[in-house]
Amino acid sequence: MKLYGLKNCDTCRKALKALPALELVDVRADGMPKDVLERAFQQFEEALLNTRSTTWRGLSDKDREGAPLDLIAAHPALMKRPLIDTGDALYLGWTKNTQAALGL
Repeated sequence: MKLYGLKNCDTCRKALKALPALELVDVRADGMPKDVLERAFQQFEEALLNTRSTTWRGLSDKDREGAPLDLIAAHPALMKRPLIDTGDALYLGWTKNTQAALGL
């Protein structure tokens, strides 16, 4: 299983602590695989874009109008975190529903 997120994100750290078998892929340092990003966008659509982030607030209105996948590719911190890929399913965020689905 892989966790796509940021190594300094508190929520990602909580998920990694709860599920030590997760492999962290730091999207800022390593980038986000295009196929995983497209699959996640098909499933979560606009919810994949974190519009509450500092990065989002720093964008101009013109930049915010860009396609979500292009925005995330250019600014990986705009992706809502964590994105967990079990191979069979994708989970977005560290919610009670995600935790229950992962057996916690």
